[in-house]
Amino acid sequence: MPAAPSIAVQHLRKVYGEIVAVDDLSFSVPRGTVLGLLGGNGAGKTTTIAMLLGLLEPTGGSIGILGIDMLKRRYAALPRMNFSSPYVDLPHRLTVRQNLQFYGRLYGVKDLRHRIVEIAEHMQVAPFLDRAAGKLSAGQKTRVALAKALINKPDVLLLDEPTASLDPDTADWVRGYLESYQHETHSTILLASHNMGEVERLCDDVILLQAGKVFERGSPRELLERFGREDMEEVFLDMARGRGRGLDALKPDGGQP
Repeated sequence: MPAAPSIAVQHLRKVYGEIVAVDDLSFSVPRGTVLGLLGGNGAGKTTTIAMLLGLLEPTGGSIGILGIDMLKRRYAALPRMNFSSPYVDLPHRLTVRQNLQFYGRLYGVKDLRHRIVEIAEHMQVAPFLDRAAGKLSAGQKTRVALAKALINKPDVLLLDEPTASLDPDTADWVRGYLESYQHETHSTILLASHNMGEVERLCDDVILLQAGKVFERGSPRELLERFGREDMEEVFLDMARGRGRGLDALKPDGGQP
C-alpha cells in the first residue's frame, strides 16, 4: 500500500466576512518532494500555510499531514513539522541560544545541546549564539529562523520567503543547504517564494495561486513549456497580468486546467 502523501488538502476554504482568501483549494504533495506555492500578494499563500500549521481554522475542507487529520489530531503531526518566515520574529529578549533551546524542548529534540551546536554551525549563526535576537541584522534573523525551523529535523518543512533579506552569496548558500538537507532526509518542503530563480532551482512541482484558487500546476520545466517562456519570472508575470494559460479556471463556468 503506497504511503500517504506528506500533505493532502481537499476543498480547503477560508472566508473572512465577505472576503474569500482561499477558495476550494485541493492539492497533494508526495513525500520527499519540494512544492513551490506562488502567487501575488493576496493570492492566499500565507493563509494556506497558516491553515496547514493549524494556526487558522479553515472555513471548510480537510488537511492531512503525514496521514494525520490536522483538524482532529494536529498535535500528533506538529512534532514532525516546522516552519520559517523572516516576517515572524522570535522573542527579541532571548538570545539566539535561548530561542533554540526553547524550540528544541518544544519539539522534544534529543541531545539538544549537541543539536544546537550542529545547526548553529550549519546555518552560520554560531558567532552570535549569545546575542539577543532583537539585536540581529535582518539577514542574521533569517538564518536564525531557518536554524529554528530545522532544529527538529522535520519531515515536513514549510518555508515562507526563506532567503528574504539575505545577500546573494548567503542566499545561494542557504539554497544549497536546503537542497542537501532535502536530499539527505527525503523531507517534504513547501516553499512560498517571490524569487523565481529559487523556485526553478529547488522545486520539483509548482502551484500558481490566484484569488485563492489553483491557476496552474506543473514542474518548472512543464510550466515554461506550457506558457512558452524562458524563465519562471515571465510565467509569473503572465499570470499576474492576465496572459497565458489557466485563465478559464477563474471564470464561473470554467474548469480547472
